[in-house]
Amino acid sequence: MPKLTEAAIRRLEKSARAAAGRAYAPYSKFPVGAAVVGGSGKIYSGCNVENAAFGLCNCAERTAIFSAVAAGEGSITAVAIYTPTSLPTAPCGACRQVINEFGPDALVISVCDSKNRIETRLSALLPAAFGPGDLA
Repeated sequence: MPKLTEAAIRRLEKSARAAAGRAYAPYSKFPVGAAVVGGSGKIYSGCNVENAAFGLCNCAERTAIFSAVAAGEGSITAVAIYTPTSLPTAPCGACRQVINEFGPDALVISVCDSKNRIETRLSALLPAAFGPGDLA
């Protein structure tokens, strides 16, 4: 997987922060933004979208990935997540599984309102993951 430049990482993080401003989070009051880099190098963003029937909510990370897939991307190389907190928040288990589907070695960056950050690979967040190869 090609290494992202610092400038590309900054653009990815900026896109995730901007996406949080579009979140629909009337129940949790916890707007989250995410952005992914598709295999083509294009950035796709997403926000969390809540629903009164809570089980129908969708996380920002999955929204961004689904947007990338709907645009024709078959893989992702990185994802950035922004939360309006003092400590960064890692993706939930469902999002980790979806990230694995399209980027098993994706770079995962979590940023927040402080200088704190998480920067790791999905394989560290979801070791021994179940994926497409397990269905072969």
